[in-house]
Amino acid sequence: MSGGYLVGVDAGHTVIKAAVFDDRGAEIGRGARPTATFSLHPRWQERDMDVVWTSAAGAVADALADAGIDASEVVSVGIGAHGDGLYLVDAGLRPVRAAILATDSRAASYCDRWNTGAVSERLMAITGQVPAPYTPPATLSWLRDHEPESFERAAHMLFCKDWLRLQLTGEVATDPTEAAAGLCDVRARQWSPEAIELCGLTDAAHLLPPILPSAAVAGRVTEKASAATGLRVGTPVITGSHDVHAAALGIGALTLGSVSAIMGTFNINQLVGPDALPSWQWQARGSLTDGRFLLMSTSPAGATAVDWVRQVTVQPSDFVGEAVAAALADRGGGAVAPDDPFFLPFVYGTMLTPAIRGAFTGLGSWHGPADMLRAGLEGVVFTHRYHLEALENAGPIDTRPVRLAGGGSRSAAWTQLFADATGLSVEVTDAVEAGARGSAMLAGVGAGVFADIDQAAQACVTVVRTQHPRPERKPLLDSRYRIWSATVAALQSVEAR
Repeated sequence: MSGGYLVGVDAGHTVIKAAVFDDRGAEIGRGARPTATFSLHPRWQERDMDVVWTSAAGAVADALADAGIDASEVVSVGIGAHGDGLYLVDAGLRPVRAAILATDSRAASYCDRWNTGAVSERLMAITGQVPAPYTPPATLSWLRDHEPESFERAAHMLFCKDWLRLQLTGEVATDPTEAAAGLCDVRARQWSPEAIELCGLTDAAHLLPPILPSAAVAGRVTEKASAATGLRVGTPVITGSHDVHAAALGIGALTLGSVSAIMGTFNINQLVGPDALPSWQWQARGSLTDGRFLLMSTSPAGATAVDWVRQVTVQPSDFVGEAVAAALADRGGGAVAPDDPFFLPFVYGTMLTPAIRGAFTGLGSWHGPADMLRAGLEGVVFTHRYHLEALENAGPIDTRPVRLAGGGSRSAAWTQLFADATGLSVEVTDAVEAGARGSAMLAGVGAGVFADIDQAAQACVTVVRTQHPRPERKPLLDSRYRIWSATVAALQSVEAR
């Protein structure tokens, strides 16, 4: 690369990854460190903020070492991380308490007051969504009512990537993709006093950080951060973004009309549109550039739900590798048989109203762990189908293939099931770590390596696998999807009583 390299960080819920890229999007070095999640009570999902930073710093140092480059060759650093949740710091810029994650649902009851009537309609019009349990309106409300001492100590509300950037640069800020999580005017890309008041959070308004463009240089690497990461003091660090936006950029799916799906911790399905169309079926969030919005139909029912199945059935840890290939091995023309069990992958929650929990149905004495794993894989894909069908109300999604990202996209067997079950062609790109690459590409835009995100995508992204739905699989999978959907509806009817 002429002039240097780009570093991208992708901080997920369980692993933080960093990678070094050249200006063609080629990865030349990678590092990854785990970061533990703990649950002190049912519905709680938390982690130690200092451990998050230590893991991220170690991942960056490992990536630089793996790339074998001098720190002076790094042009810019970009950060993407799991969205939503709550990372609070005090006036001394130290953690107030453990971070609350996006898989946490303790504040679910707070959403009831915002999800109906005139308040919900107005919030939808302003913010493009109504608050979910893991978004700031709910988590801040819960904290104020249940941990008032923490609420009083807090000086800044951050998201995960903002916490990491604070450690790198000492600067407090967020970007429009993260701010759009419930208290922001999605079109103006600024905090909304009206939304804050509607959510009853005027006493928390002082916690909201400045909103900077996603590709803006938000600060530079400090001496302390340099010692921890190996990055050169003064290296520019851009504001960064929610990881789903970074991943969409990393696979080249941010042009108008693009459809993408992330088979990761969350079940994420996205359509890029020119306006923040409001709907109960999706969240409308500002994207990495003006004039584009991500219409996101999502739920916490992604690949992590399959990992849960793997754990409870005591199967190999590489659930996107050999275990998936074995579970989806062709059995007379298809991976799924008519009498296979079903799985509702809502063990970490759902966006359904009324909400339900996860469940297996249709189990017989002849079924074993492999059948349950296969049901898990199918259940996640069916949830993707549910969300993609919702997005059809915003515009046609069958005019181009769905670009896939996330750990699940690495399994050709699973992505073929995705195509068969949704009836949509899919594309997988050369992005091994889509989130890290998208963050690095965004850093390249901020540093002037690329003129804009479209040029970055043209320069860096190549499709390496295309899979089409197999017509002979449609009747069975359509039938199973109808049964799966009816089971979901039946459990919702019970929950509503």
